[in-house]
Amino acid sequence: MDLHDYRDVAENYDRYLEVMYAHEDHHEHFREFYLDLARKHGAGGVVDVACGTGAVLLCLAERGIDIDGTDLSEEMCRVASAKAEAMGLRLRIIPADMTAFSSGRKYSLAIIARSGFMHLPTQELQIRALQNLREQLLPGGILTLNTFDPWPPMQAQQMQTGPEDYSFRLEYVNSSGNREKIYNAITYDPYTQQMSGSWKFEEYDADGRIIGTRVRPLLMRQTTRWEMFLLARLCGFEVTDIYRGYDGDKEDLHDPASAAKFRSNLIWMLKRTD
Repeated sequence: MDLHDYRDVAENYDRYLEVMYAHEDHHEHFREFYLDLARKHGAGGVVDVACGTGAVLLCLAERGIDIDGTDLSEEMCRVASAKAEAMGLRLRIIPADMTAFSSGRKYSLAIIARSGFMHLPTQELQIRALQNLREQLLPGGILTLNTFDPWPPMQAQQMQTGPEDYSFRLEYVNSSGNREKIYNAITYDPYTQQMSGSWKFEEYDADGRIIGTRVRPLLMRQTTRWEMFLLARLCGFEVTDIYRGYDGDKEDLHDPASAAKFRSNLIWMLKRTD
């Protein structure tokens, strides 16, 4: 199981991400970014893959975009469905693995926001997902997904991290109204390109005493940008653009030095080739 498969994580996901993204990761304007993409490319329908608790899905649906959602985690789908119902939205949110997802219709835009693609822990699974999602797109359809530029100093540090070498990540108020601290211990394996480890959640009462501790596993794979170009071509896509974050700045696809200039959240635009 992965971090996101647990009910306690799904129920608190929005709460801790709000704190996380307020101070790091530069996720400002990400909803507006995907809304612009949906208005530009989503006339034939949109699917939010790895939709989580619905941050992108619900935003777009509320603004009239024809959109379905899917996520491997049934708990995440359950939370997203409850939020949609509370907003008066009738949506199809389908628990499914992105390597095999099919809703019975085709889309002109598929979105894998945040780190959804990186939770595929092997290159084989990444290929299967890309090939499958290509088949869910209309001719000329667009798939967008995120990676980030691997950062060697961070990789070197993570290669020395043991399973109990937890670092403080953030503090937030959980769904029970209690303070909770999150720590993580992440190890990097340069041979598999996998980041693996655990998140530890410590829950506190009003007097500051620990009243509960939960440990949840995490497994992700880092993909270099040049590997991503090859995967796209292998799976029937053309890379049309790479955005460096959500403010519209684009990478130069033909500049080999571009990869060394920024530590970036890369947002890939892949067009189905026919």
